[in-house]
Amino acid sequence: MYAIVDHMTFDAAAWLESATIDPAVLALRPDYRALLITAEGLLPGPSDELSERLLADAESAARERFGDGPVEEHPHLAAWREAFRAFGAKPQRTRPSAEALLRRLSAGLPRVDRLTDIYNAISVGHVIPLGGEDLDHYVGAARLVRAEGDETFETTAGGEPVVEHPAPGEVVWRDDTGATCRRWNWRQCTRTRLTHDTTRAMFVLDALGPMDDTALKAAGDQLMEALTEASPGVTIASRLLGGAA
Repeated sequence: MYAIVDHMTFDAAAWLESATIDPAVLALRPDYRALLITAEGLLPGPSDELSERLLADAESAARERFGDGPVEEHPHLAAWREAFRAFGAKPQRTRPSAEALLRRLSAGLPRVDRLTDIYNAISVGHVIPLGGEDLDHYVGAARLVRAEGDETFETTAGGEPVVEHPAPGEVVWRDDTGATCRRWNWRQCTRTRLTHDTTRAMFVLDALGPMDDTALKAAGDQLMEALTEASPGVTIASRLLGGAA
């Protein structure tokens, strides 16, 4: 069982202050910013009426915005494709998370669980890569780095648990145990994923130049509003990293 700290002693502001972006990442994209949001006192569980409403509204707005046009031409998604290419990833094979979601619009967005559905709705509605991590399985500070290549990444293949390693130079989020998200925002590990038992989480909203700080704040505000509606007793904290932050 992994644990960051005891619930009674966790200091959200101090933990957020410990998060870092390696200068080698900012050298790739000086325009990158990450809005980190912690939430304690969440009410997890399966998809429900609230998460369905949020996803359905996001689907409707996205279909109106994109129609039958190519989602990858949206300025923010195009910038993310450039960012992936900058560290050697092929975005047509490993797509930025927001693009991967938007490409599923015609068939309908996945319904996973109420917390994941909430952040997916914000991701689609604001065209922003957005992920969530279970803080009870996160060890130490969150760091965005260029991988050495020996970091462990716990995932599944063919329904079985496997351990992979990012490529050297790949941009990854990591903690003291290993990589928690590969290729910036492409895929999260199984160790820290949100589940029906998650009551404390950290959310990462990824922005590049085409999304200014006002738009990034609007996405964060909507996520915090949705989390508060879903979990009325939730305690939320946030920090902006990168850029001029």
